[in-house]
Amino acid sequence: MKLYATVLLAILCTACTHDTNLGEKYIGKPYLNNPLGEGIKPDDDPLIRFDAFDCATFVETVLADGNLDKMNQIRYSGKQPNIINRNHFIETDWLENNSGLVTNVSAQYAQTATRNVIIDKKKWFQTVHNIDTDFAIRSVNLEYIPYTNALGISVEKPVVVLFIIDSPKIRTKIGTDLAVRHMGFLLPNGILRHASRKSGAVVDENFEKYITQLMKNKNNLGIMLLEIKK
Repeated sequence: MKLYATVLLAILCTACTHDTNLGEKYIGKPYLNNPLGEGIKPDDDPLIRFDAFDCATFVETVLADGNLDKMNQIRYSGKQPNIINRNHFIETDWLENNSGLVTNVSAQYAQTATRNVIIDKKKWFQTVHNIDTDFAIRSVNLEYIPYTNALGISVEKPVVVLFIIDSPKIRTKIGTDLAVRHMGFLLPNGILRHASRKSGAVVDENFEKYITQLMKNKNNLGIMLLEIKK
């Protein structure tokens, strides 16, 4: 019996270690805004890289396990990578096109609220990239956990965490509404692993301390938790 218990404990400890290893090899890699593109103009940054990340490309690279084909499936809605069919908006493009990879499980952890977001992709392309497109305006409701309900949350396995905002300044600047401002991984040990602009690198931070700081800004609403399907 003692031998069985020892083996079981070893297995459980190995599983726990694996759960906290997600993206660990990239810790310390520098933060770089918008590090990826299609390798050709108008965005000639590479399709994948491992030396620098922003918050989204860090999450995408980890979910793709560094595999270029998987990365392209995560980042693009079409078979051929190009700037038009890239999943620019987490709220509409990314969540919808990666529904087979992640699913919103926020309601399983705490009482939720809804943030309606209206994405004007056509105006965004015109404002930010000076490119004309025919995208229709999209309206979606995002179920999220307000920060007041998020304190004390713990997870048994890693999840993708999205940080939800409501900022009129952003709408004015980029030509469209925006709800997801940041993303990373929440680990079972209460650590937020993310590519941090403030820290200038991929870092581990205490999740509760991090969201406590965010709560001081009224534009910061809460978090979405996405289960990683495997």
